[in-house]
Amino acid sequence: MEKQEETQAEGSGEGIGRSVRRKEDLRFIQGRGRYVDDLGSVGDYQAVFLRSPHAHATIKNIDTSVAAALPGVIAIFTGADLVEDAVGTIPCTWAIAGRDGKPMAEPSHPALAVGRVRHVGDPVAVIVATSTAVAKDALDHVVVDYEPLPPVSDTKGALDDGAPQIWDEAPGNLCCDWEIGDEAGVAEAFAGAGHVISIDLVNNRLVACPMEPRAARAVFDHGDSRYTLFTTSQIPHGVRAMLCHMILGIPEVDLRVVSPDVGGGFGTKIFLYSEETVLTWASAKLDRPVAWRAERSESFLIDAQGRDHVSTAEMALDDDGSIIALRVSTIANVGAYLSQAGPAIPTTYYAPLLSGVYKIPAIHARVRLAFTNTTSGDAYRGAGRPEATYVLERLMDRAAEALAIDRLELRRRNFIAKDAYPYETPLGLTYDSGDHHGTLDRAVEVMDLPGFATRRENSRANGLLRGIGFSTYLEVAGGVPSRVYQSLGTRGGRHEAADIRVHPSGAVSVYVGTHSQGQGHETCFAQIVSDRLGVPIKDISVVQGDTDRVHFGCGTVASRSLVIGGSAIVHGLNKVIDKSTRLAAHALEVSPNDIEVEHGTFSVAGTDRSMAFRDIAAMAYAALDLPASDPEPGLTASAFYDPENWTFPGGCHVCELEIDPQTGVVNISRIVAVDDVGTVINPMIVEGQIQGGLAQSVGQALLEHALYDRESGQLQSGSFMDYAMPRADMMPDLEVHHHGTICTHNPLGAKGCAEVGSVGLPPAIVNAALDALAPLGVKHLEMPLTPERIWQAVKQAGAGDNVA
Repeated sequence: MEKQEETQAEGSGEGIGRSVRRKEDLRFIQGRGRYVDDLGSVGDYQAVFLRSPHAHATIKNIDTSVAAALPGVIAIFTGADLVEDAVGTIPCTWAIAGRDGKPMAEPSHPALAVGRVRHVGDPVAVIVATSTAVAKDALDHVVVDYEPLPPVSDTKGALDDGAPQIWDEAPGNLCCDWEIGDEAGVAEAFAGAGHVISIDLVNNRLVACPMEPRAARAVFDHGDSRYTLFTTSQIPHGVRAMLCHMILGIPEVDLRVVSPDVGGGFGTKIFLYSEETVLTWASAKLDRPVAWRAERSESFLIDAQGRDHVSTAEMALDDDGSIIALRVSTIANVGAYLSQAGPAIPTTYYAPLLSGVYKIPAIHARVRLAFTNTTSGDAYRGAGRPEATYVLERLMDRAAEALAIDRLELRRRNFIAKDAYPYETPLGLTYDSGDHHGTLDRAVEVMDLPGFATRRENSRANGLLRGIGFSTYLEVAGGVPSRVYQSLGTRGGRHEAADIRVHPSGAVSVYVGTHSQGQGHETCFAQIVSDRLGVPIKDISVVQGDTDRVHFGCGTVASRSLVIGGSAIVHGLNKVIDKSTRLAAHALEVSPNDIEVEHGTFSVAGTDRSMAFRDIAAMAYAALDLPASDPEPGLTASAFYDPENWTFPGGCHVCELEIDPQTGVVNISRIVAVDDVGTVINPMIVEGQIQGGLAQSVGQALLEHALYDRESGQLQSGSFMDYAMPRADMMPDLEVHHHGTICTHNPLGAKGCAEVGSVGLPPAIVNAALDALAPLGVKHLEMPLTPERIWQAVKQAGAGDNVA
């Protein structure tokens, strides 16, 4: 990664802008990480869930008598038991309304199926036993009388006339018909356009596949009537709120949620699922801890999946190649049940981004959310923004070809200029900063674009086709500002909290409501503290993932941890520094206005008199001579940060690849990412985050596809034997460069980096493949670009064997 701006690199050796080694990694590489499945005790009961083998069926009867009599089986519960105990259903926490103003269809989501199952893997019963083996044996002895019903798993087909009906309260399987933008204005612009370009696109369905599958362990203490849930969650406070207020009907003080080390999340661990719900309830019912961990095959069936859009997009341009309007119609698959943010990802997090990095005067998007007999669709890394970028960047290349304009020139003509910021899009977003010309120019330089023609000829001499593809993108990050979140009719806010506790020695503990799943929060947050207070990182601890120790939090979603959690920490540090300044002024017998603060040293301006932060901390707790302004001992602070706007990372991603036209095999030669993520706290961690997203983009573009059989609704790619993941031997070096502009509205100037790699690259890969295949007449490809799919495209284009 390129060096930071000089002003950013200044400061303490462990502060902002330094590639400090991740302090949490030592325990991980030594095998001392503490994951949910490490936290069990002898005597815990083990739970196994009986799951529907059918995508759609009526449950006529469940006979558990034989299974319940087996040695070691403690209890078997069905949906009827939860109903009897008035256990609430799993909520959707983000409601939207349709074009007609009517609220979306929101069917109930019981934790255990009641009366009907609606996707393969839908939980029907839970068996609690003395061991997992006993519980698994008992599964075969539970007899469920199913009456199969016709399923529908196809995203577009779900809305066809005559498609099997999944919910009575959602006629035609339509959850919501939603829109944004100026439909009439767009129609008028199209009527007068010099050119209209259209494209049909499928954004393939993906499975998150974090290294650690989901797990949970629930404990009920009858002594104080209090639950503890250990779970693999990205939002422990959110899980507590849903379980307490919407499902169990208990005060928040009666449930502690602990999310210890988490081995990857990528969005799928944001949500509350059936398993955590049932375990928490069952732990009190049985007065014994109950544990469960998913097997990988289960995760494929039950974890929320991502993408799965079918879109038609049209772009109107004038004769000079300026975009004058954009019209997009999308069908998005939300699965059988609405997950917590299921309606938001293909609407709020997708359609408003359709302006991208371009000046587009008029935009209209229509999104229809379709119920299908599949597991829930919700956030997966990028969550709506990759889908919007894919639409735009595929359209841009198609428009360039149709208008005979160089594809980079077409982009440059339509870029939002650097001096046009702040820029308000026609879809209601206000971008605060960006430099799209700069990121594209840097990417062209790094890729050695002038040398591409020679590289292409060298490939052709070897019987291969070489192509290069570009994608210039912009996304939203940082989470929804509370004012926007509440205006959408959703509950609560999206601010973040941090507590700063300075110890008498000068060591610091930070308690923050975000939660890491491998991002390096313990290091980055410590760097912020070290930069401001001059405390060595080894003397800074970061506490997260425990609702008893951290009083509030909205968790880690949407690249918000640094942007919002880090900003809350800065606000808390400001309070600590303000008090420390007054204490130093009192000790040095000067006015607080005479104190200058730099990296933990509090100096009297114009003199050599100063106090170190550790001495101020000792003074604060000794309480022997405190100023009248601060008579209370101690040095702590609590702070909240509520963003006034989203942040807008952006950049340019480039892919260069070779294709063997005889086999359809793709070999990626180079991937270059030039990203604008604002202030970079730790360049090494940012590089790793972006590289991770780039790798997942390669997976989506070339390999991954959660494929359901259209007749039976069975998941056909339900294991790593069939769901292909990218491997190290197919990855080129992932070259990450930084071309940053500062976010203008948070104290760190940060924009977020965790998802940019997954946003910009997929269309660059597809554009590169089409560039390579253009001499053969191939005009269109859908992801994933499997060898068979490319080979078929070559044959259908009529190239046959004449590809040399």
